[in-house]
Amino acid sequence: MLYAILCYNYEDVVCAWSKDEEDAVMEKLGVVQERLAREGKLGPVARLMPTTAATTLRKDRDPPLVLDGPFAETKEQLLGFYVVDCDSLDGALQIAKDLGKANPGGSYEIRPIAMFNPGEVAA
Repeated sequence: MLYAILCYNYEDVVCAWSKDEEDAVMEKLGVVQERLAREGKLGPVARLMPTTAATTLRKDRDPPLVLDGPFAETKEQLLGFYVVDCDSLDGALQIAKDLGKANPGGSYEIRPIAMFNPGEVAA
C-alpha cells in the first residue's frame, strides 16, 4: 500500500539553518532515501518552497478567491512529503521514524493514499 509521509516543521527554524546544518540534514536524509530506493519502497519526494511562495484558492465562493500565502495559520508548516510503498502502517511508521532520526524537530503525518496518479512531470 502507498502511504504519504507529510513533513511538518517550524519553517522559521528550518530557514535559519546554516548551509552546513542544511547539508548535514540532507546527507542523513539521503542515506535513508537511498536505502528505501534499494528496497523498492521510495516513491516521489518533494521539498516545498517556503509558505511565502504559497497561494491559496478559496473555492467556496463564485468566483473563487485567490489569496497570497497559505490559508491555515499553524505553528508547524507543511514543508514536504514522501510517498512510500509499505505492506502496513507499521512499515510506514518505521520509515517515518528513520527519517525523523535524520531530520531534527517537527512531526510527520502518515496517511494511506486512496488514489495515486504518478503523472508525467519530469524533475
